[in-house]
Amino acid sequence: MTIKDIREKTNAELEHEIETLKEELFNLRFQQATGNLENPARIKQVRKTIARIKTVITERELGNAE
Repeated sequence: MTIKDIREKTNAELEHEIETLKEELFNLRFQQATGNLENPARIKQVRKTIARIKTVITERELGNAE
């Protein structure tokens, strides 16, 4: 998911996306612990996507506060 895609979504959609990504991250960590993880780089991708979404939400909140 690119930053452009993230900025086009509403805050409610972004919150839902964060929940989905957190569930995926949990499952990836579980797979890693059991040794069944096929793509270890996916963990890093998911974490970065979550951070990007949270950054956009924070930017919007700070923009509205001013």
